[in-house]
Amino acid sequence: MYQFPSYPDLRSLIELARDEDLRGDDVTSRLMVPESAVGVGTLMQREVGVACGLPVVEMVCRAYDERLRVEMIPGFHMEVIEGRYSDARQTPLLRLRGPMRSLLSAERVILNFLQHLSGVATHTHRFARRVAGTQARIYDTRKTVPGLRLLDKYAVRCGVGFNHRVGLYDGLLIKDNHVAAVPPRELADDLSKVVQQSRAEDASRLIEVEVDRLDQLREVLKVEGLQVILLDNMDCPAMTQAVEMRNRAGRKGQVELEASGGVTLETVRSIASTGVERIAVGAITHSAPALDIGLDVES
Repeated sequence: MYQFPSYPDLRSLIELARDEDLRGDDVTSRLMVPESAVGVGTLMQREVGVACGLPVVEMVCRAYDERLRVEMIPGFHMEVIEGRYSDARQTPLLRLRGPMRSLLSAERVILNFLQHLSGVATHTHRFARRVAGTQARIYDTRKTVPGLRLLDKYAVRCGVGFNHRVGLYDGLLIKDNHVAAVPPRELADDLSKVVQQSRAEDASRLIEVEVDRLDQLREVLKVEGLQVILLDNMDCPAMTQAVEMRNRAGRKGQVELEASGGVTLETVRSIASTGVERIAVGAITHSAPALDIGLDVES
């Protein structure tokens, strides 16, 4: 199981989710459920896919009522089911026990997290399966729901994808807008200076440059110290040429090529077949369909 974000990292997010929903009162539960009532609920995965985000359940329960308890179901311990693909129609995940009012109040927020994160993991898994057998790997982007980036990137890893930089602070990605004022003949020299400066600041920092034309690629391939060149919105024939250019320049194994822009489940296999090593898919986080997970409650 991959390292889940810590409670201190998620505390403000969980409290925000609770407060926007609860506002200090669950009117329906207060009027319909006796204060002394105790209930048990079972979280059920009701759709084929990857369960993801289960550690957040206990964190949410703690934010609502410390009397709520999370229990493992025999044969379905968290280290087994978290991040696991299941093709069963119904898969039990966790059991919740405690005051019925608190259980019902926390239900929606728990499901919001689980359904979204499981959807991201499942969508990533679909893309990863489409490129199986090629050298390409699926990467996420910064196209995440505000506040959910750490969780979204965790979900991508659970779906057998890979993380790009977390934010603007931990990677150098030079895009077309950054070099718009640089004449093409000066591009290699300008980039070399920036790469050297970045290496001096942090030798482990990711360095990537975006190109959208093959003539730009020719210049960028002259720059030493790059790790990745992003091929922005190129079609498959152009990407195949880009791979051949990189290889002829003797940079295979030194510089990876990343396809980006308009990648879908229908096109990702063809893109992988061009020989690129990385495929960036914004859709796996910004538009992944939620996975159907529900809470079956008993009094």
